[in-house]
Amino acid sequence: MTILTAPETIDPVVYLEQPFGQFADLVNAHARNQPDRIALDDGTEKLSWSEAVPLINQIAAQLQVDGLVKGQAVSIVGATSVRYALVYLAAIVAGGCAAPLTTSATPKQLAAMMADSGADHLFVDTVKLQELNQSGVELPQLNQIMLNEPVEGVQFLFDWMAKDGALPKDLCVSPEDPFNIIYSSGTTGTPKGIVHSRKMRWHQMAVGEGARYGKPGQVSLFSTPLYSNTTLSIFISTIAYGGTAVLMPKFDCQRWLELAQEHRATHTMLVPVQYQRLMDFDGFDDYDLSSFTHKYCTSAPFSAELKAEVLARMPGGLIEAYSMTEGGVVCILVAHAHPDKLHTVGVPWDGSEVITVDEDLNQLPAGEMGELVGRSRTMMTGYQNQPQKTEECSWYDANGGRWQRMGDIGRVDDEGFVTLMGRSKDMIISGGFNIYPRDLEEALMKQTDVIDAAVVGVPSKEWGETPFGFVVARNGVELDLDQLKSNTNADLGKTQRLTALRQIKELPRSHIGKILKTELRDSVVQSPTIVVSAMNAVIVV
Repeated sequence: MTILTAPETIDPVVYLEQPFGQFADLVNAHARNQPDRIALDDGTEKLSWSEAVPLINQIAAQLQVDGLVKGQAVSIVGATSVRYALVYLAAIVAGGCAAPLTTSATPKQLAAMMADSGADHLFVDTVKLQELNQSGVELPQLNQIMLNEPVEGVQFLFDWMAKDGALPKDLCVSPEDPFNIIYSSGTTGTPKGIVHSRKMRWHQMAVGEGARYGKPGQVSLFSTPLYSNTTLSIFISTIAYGGTAVLMPKFDCQRWLELAQEHRATHTMLVPVQYQRLMDFDGFDDYDLSSFTHKYCTSAPFSAELKAEVLARMPGGLIEAYSMTEGGVVCILVAHAHPDKLHTVGVPWDGSEVITVDEDLNQLPAGEMGELVGRSRTMMTGYQNQPQKTEECSWYDANGGRWQRMGDIGRVDDEGFVTLMGRSKDMIISGGFNIYPRDLEEALMKQTDVIDAAVVGVPSKEWGETPFGFVVARNGVELDLDQLKSNTNADLGKTQRLTALRQIKELPRSHIGKILKTELRDSVVQSPTIVVSAMNAVIVV
């Protein structure tokens, strides 16, 4: 593979068409090609490319002075901001590896992730530093640098970094060197570090003219955290092509709409719950969103009904991406081009392959439902320091090729479109029958005044497990749960029927909108007032 050396002036679109190149070359080119264009804006701080690139280089240079070696991680934890983005980009430009840590993790988990990453630096904001210091958890001995403001006894970013005009040395990174480590959003134990190579990210960012990155006026609006692969998947493309990244520290419907209108946003990435909140927001139709060309969605199930509403009410194309941070199966649904396939997650993207396997990991004939397994050019290198965990989620074909197990149950139709039935670990086995929660959830979502739903399996003496549903009502309506259950069960097969329903104000979700089904399941199993009887019914005692 040829690694190009950037000429004095490069065209990012042409450069990204090559098999591989240097991310630093692209970043530096933007300062020369479009010095006055805004690169980063978080509402508090705004930097043009001619302002942002020198800062990125100064941070990168100081990392190297402090001893950063090729491929070494740089830990970052804090709220999304311009300075967070600068450090993330500087770690990569320096030849290292960005390790953004989830703010939802406990101090104990954060300490373990810092140690696992192999970082010598921790860039942190005041809120997280205070939380870590007050926790009593012993942190690894890292060089701590404050992101947002000076704190006594801790170095401040702008005092610590190298002097004006400093440039990092070329550490001669290769395609296989790490680009970043993304820690999974596990709710228990220590999240696993998912390593992405530079080659993997290069392929992902080089989406080309078809996605309109690099076009004049290209502005991406981000409202999910920068430590999430959901965000990074298009943030990195925006930076690579020299677009403008507008960053929201926290999602808020009205503020999102204001920013989209003010900045004439062309691209965005939202998770399904954010699309739902926008659709339900009073005054949504009062904002001018006509500048949008591409709206993306990923990370959680996206109902066909919600896709249809977004298509009808929001300008620009709608693209759903199905994959996982680990890679493997990568499907794209160009929803505006396939309105008859909204119940699917699309077709394998750009050479991605997908098959299904049974419970014994035997490959199934095409079209049969089973666990999805895939491979693509955007697969992870592996889990950081956990080769056994990497093997556990791998599947090997007859030629020894490694495929990624997705953990999802699905089927591929005769046109290549993939339909998901749910997570394999969430599948309910009741009386020997497999029940896929998604079927039940879709049935619930069709009922009047239900705007969100989740189904989990709870223990049953008679059946082993039985389906238990949670519903959220529109505008605080008090649902008639008995009638709702009866109406829903009438649309389901005999072996699928719901045992009981509980109305709650909001489903628990992760930072990227995934429903935390373990919490829902535990709320039933641990409740002293609910017993699942042998007659497959719930009795309140």
